[in-house]
Amino acid sequence: MKIAYQGEPGAYSEAASIEHFGPEAIPVPCESFNQVFENVVEGICDYGLIPIENSLAGSIHRNYDLLIQNPLTIICEHYLRIQHCLITHPGVQLKDVTKVMSHPQALAQCEKYLHSLKNVKIEATYDTAGSVKLLKESGELTTAAIASRRAAEVYQMHILAENIEDNAENYTRFLGLAKEPVKVVENAKTTIVFSLKNEPGSLFKALSVFALRDIDLSKIESRPIIGKPWEYLFYIDFLGSIEQPKVTRALEHLSEYAMTLRVFGSYPRHSIGNSKK
Repeated sequence: MKIAYQGEPGAYSEAASIEHFGPEAIPVPCESFNQVFENVVEGICDYGLIPIENSLAGSIHRNYDLLIQNPLTIICEHYLRIQHCLITHPGVQLKDVTKVMSHPQALAQCEKYLHSLKNVKIEATYDTAGSVKLLKESGELTTAAIASRRAAEVYQMHILAENIEDNAENYTRFLGLAKEPVKVVENAKTTIVFSLKNEPGSLFKALSVFALRDIDLSKIESRPIIGKPWEYLFYIDFLGSIEQPKVTRALEHLSEYAMTLRVFGSYPRHSIGNSKK
């Protein structure tokens, strides 16, 4: 079972793939999120796993855009506890560090810690584990990277400091992607996207179809429609499954207001701190 993920070996996405799908999973590293989607669409991988939001740094907007651009369905979600480490070459001390590099999301999640370091340059890279790989290859003794403990182990590097994220409640939510949907009724979550006419009360009417049926909305995200300035797509997560009659009726009601409507899928809910396997 091949799982496509963005990043180098040792990335948090790789850890989430193994944690969710189990030891039989074969994580397949991809250079970009686009490639993750492509590998699943083309059948190179069975599933894809993408980060969609972080509890500290917010949404990964690129992946919302890729969801609408690709014919895939969401089949699962997974919450991964993110614990950042400051990683260097063996023998390097904190006073020697003049530059820290990592993915922009990781840098944002460690902002307070980085601010406490004096006269240190911050540099964004393409990936957390990738920053450790670059550091390993460069041999630079005054540079550190921010990534996971696993990344330090993969590249045989030294952990200078652990748990440097600004808040201990640091989780990333991942979505699993596949060509075919899963069937789930109980303890489910559903993700949809729709667009509306730009007129007074349109969003209120759209959201009311869920409130009228006591359907709990867990996330709302808006993204601009390319080529249509100041018009938006609305992504919504709600608790429930399309197998439930009240959800079916809500979506039928929503279709009366929506100009476009797409259901990405219903899938099992995942609880923070509880891995699937």
